[in-house]
Amino acid sequence: MAQLYLTRKWLQNQQLDAHLGATALNNLLNTSHSVRRINSTRSGSLVTSSDDNDVEDLEMMLEAYFMQLDGTRNKILSVREYIDDTEDYVNIQLDNHRNELIQLQLTLTIASFAIASETLVAGAFGMNIPCTLYTQNGIFWPIVGGMTAVSILLFLVVLAYAKWKKLLGS
Repeated sequence: MAQLYLTRKWLQNQQLDAHLGATALNNLLNTSHSVRRINSTRSGSLVTSSDDNDVEDLEMMLEAYFMQLDGTRNKILSVREYIDDTEDYVNIQLDNHRNELIQLQLTLTIASFAIASETLVAGAFGMNIPCTLYTQNGIFWPIVGGMTAVSILLFLVVLAYAKWKKLLGS
């Protein structure tokens, strides 16, 4: 734990560099005074005090960092849950719109079926086959009206069946 006290290690390195620089420049001076000053506990230096107080300070600092990391982790987890909830909400909305589009497509398909049945009858009458109905005057509009009424009735019957089977919402 004492090795984690980085300020002390940095100050020791600074004093050691200063001590080596002083000895290299001044070989004639007695270095015992400098060495004694480095090891002195009265100098007020953090380098020389190796009591448990420094370790306790370090432990308190590490605990504060761990608490801060735990708080950050909790925030990240809550943001992740918020993102998951938002994704679920968006997926529900997309599913709802997709279902509405499918219902619209089914309604249009039913309408296309009803119109196709009317077109089938019109196509049958449009062939060049001799028929007695071609010679009668005033029969065109009643047949067109009847085919349209049957087509609308077919559309409503198939639409009611789709609602009865709960393929379409209300």
